[in-house]
Amino acid sequence: MLTKEEVVQLLNPVQDPFLHKTLEETDGIRDITIKEDKKHISVKIGISKTNTGEQMQMQQEIVGILKKNGANTVGLRFEQLPEDIIRKFQPAAEKEKEAKLMGGNANTKFIAVASGKGGVGKSTVTVNLAMALMRLGKKVGIIDADIYGFSVPDMMGIENRPQVRGKKIIPVERFGVKVISMGFFVEDNSPIIWRGPMLGKMLNSFFSEVEWGELDYLLLDLPPGTGDIAMDVHELLPTCKEVIVTTPHPTAAFVAARAGQMALKTDHEILGVIENMSYFVSKKTGEKEHVFGQGGGEKLAEALQTKVLGNLELQQPYMEEDVFAPSVYQEDHPNGKEYHKIAAKVIAKMEE
Repeated sequence: MLTKEEVVQLLNPVQDPFLHKTLEETDGIRDITIKEDKKHISVKIGISKTNTGEQMQMQQEIVGILKKNGANTVGLRFEQLPEDIIRKFQPAAEKEKEAKLMGGNANTKFIAVASGKGGVGKSTVTVNLAMALMRLGKKVGIIDADIYGFSVPDMMGIENRPQVRGKKIIPVERFGVKVISMGFFVEDNSPIIWRGPMLGKMLNSFFSEVEWGELDYLLLDLPPGTGDIAMDVHELLPTCKEVIVTTPHPTAAFVAARAGQMALKTDHEILGVIENMSYFVSKKTGEKEHVFGQGGGEKLAEALQTKVLGNLELQQPYMEEDVFAPSVYQEDHPNGKEYHKIAAKVIAKMEE
């Protein structure tokens, strides 16, 4: 019959399914009881998350090991590891998970761009924040995760489609920014009628099946609201940070607060609030006119205990005959300059 020391040796190499560390490293073997007459072994195991499917798989693994080595019956109890042990290993485990998703690139930082409602310019912010980060020397990609309302390809004037190399999809590159979108895989702008699990699978494919290469930042243009995709993003990317977009109107800010609270509930740090369509500069008077109200961004930032990263003017990009990109602000455009400041703040927050 096995001794306690032999049980420890057998189970030490088993990994915590969430921390990806062995039971030896986490001190996860909490108690062992052996009844030699019945060849019964009882073990208490500490893991980072209990009552999950991963726990069931771990249970089967442990029972299999002990029965293979002489136990007739095995009793298993699970408890949560102490918080200090979880905190010690969790950040590395999360980065390891994300690096695996990105084909081994552990340096990519993730930013989700969210809003409470549609029509506030969330996709415009995503595109131009990506452009501003690229102009600051960063390698940037965009996932147009707004599955139903995909618009990034049209905003950037993308006419090409992704290519396939081996088993990997090669994202389309425009202005030095890599882009993948549901819009690339839909014919004739057809409506999408999908259920939550299918959406999650598509989002996962945008990571695991796309050859992103080396990226500094990957931006996700989330669907408006607080639905399935937001939850999937948290599950896939635990270290993802969020930017919340609103207009100055109090109602838009109130609705956007729900998206912000969703970020906080899923432990996603909020980088700040971007107030879009903040004002319009009259060509006749030169004065700012607040056509959509005032103060929404500040109120939202206060509610979410964060700061306003920038206030964007209601204005079109310059028209350029040789370049079609209807929503991309040029570097010397007033909004292009504002996005430059916003991007600099984002980099400072992400890399502090």
